[in-house]
Amino acid sequence: MAEVQVKDSSGKGGKVRSKKQVPHVDLTPMVDLAFLLITFFMLVTTFNKPNVMDLGLPAKPKENQKPPDTEIKLSNSISLLIGKDNRIFWHQQDNTSLTDGTLNETSFDREGIRNIIKQAKARAADQTKFTVIIKPTDDAVYKNFVDILDEMAITNSEMYGVTDVKPWEQAIYERKVGGTSAPAPTN
Repeated sequence: MAEVQVKDSSGKGGKVRSKKQVPHVDLTPMVDLAFLLITFFMLVTTFNKPNVMDLGLPAKPKENQKPPDTEIKLSNSISLLIGKDNRIFWHQQDNTSLTDGTLNETSFDREGIRNIIKQAKARAADQTKFTVIIKPTDDAVYKNFVDILDEMAITNSEMYGVTDVKPWEQAIYERKVGGTSAPAPTN
């Protein structure tokens, strides 16, 4: 930035003394350089690409065609109930044999649910048809659901489904977590 220096003439003759100028730094080029660098880094930076989880959904049935009912044997499946306060429960029982004692609780870490799924798969009558049934309760949080889907990928469980909690499971779950105690329906 250019400055014009004006000579101060006071009208008196005499000895001319030079004024000492106060040094100053012109920051205009530095500001220009800063904006150029900011613009450069904004243009060449690669942003994080969103991670997308692939879900294999079944094909939509054609009109007037009802998909066949799929019967999943208890020996080839495990049911996971995702509860409140980061709690997860599992069982391999039907509606007549599920009790407070057979609804087991575990944790989301590798020694918890991951081992339970691997052990259940190893005990399955037909490991190629082993199915994990995921049942989030109304109290479950989205993070826990995503964690369970991650566990499906880690344990190579290719067959899994997401469904609602059955009323008889809900009654046992509520008794187990100390919620409202309702008698278990007999359906």
